[in-house]
Amino acid sequence: MTLIIRQMREEDIFFVQEIAKSSWHDTYEGIIPKKVQERFLQIAYSKESLLKRRQKSSFLVAVLDESLVGFANFSKTNNGQAELFAIYLVPNMQHKGIGTALLENGIQQLENLTTLTVCVEKENTIAMRFYQAKGFQFVEEFDDLFDGHVLKTIRMALLFPR
Repeated sequence: MTLIIRQMREEDIFFVQEIAKSSWHDTYEGIIPKKVQERFLQIAYSKESLLKRRQKSSFLVAVLDESLVGFANFSKTNNGQAELFAIYLVPNMQHKGIGTALLENGIQQLENLTTLTVCVEKENTIAMRFYQAKGFQFVEEFDDLFDGHVLKTIRMALLFPR
């Protein structure tokens, strides 16, 4: 099996949308109402939104044996600080090192990085364990009003020595 991490291309958009949809439905079943998920996905993963994100941030895809199986979206560094907006995988591709490869590749591309933050829904225990295993530390917990639904959100940070 050959895993390639590369920048997202316009022709990847349909696959990114499908991965986002399957990942969200799998991850947030029973946590975020389905209607709220659908509205978010329609806006955040519209073709227009993805094209803008591709221009303004680092948007990586994971290709395994010629099939797109995951993606990660990082902000560009500002004074050494960046944010990981998303790492999503096709649900049956978890626990195969793909998320780790996306994270590591994204970090390598961020110049002069001192801090990488990520926000995780508190009940998303799989993501919480993933980030903790990668060295992310708890920063704060806060309520996030998400399309009329309150989420318990955890901000975590990975620090890089200068």
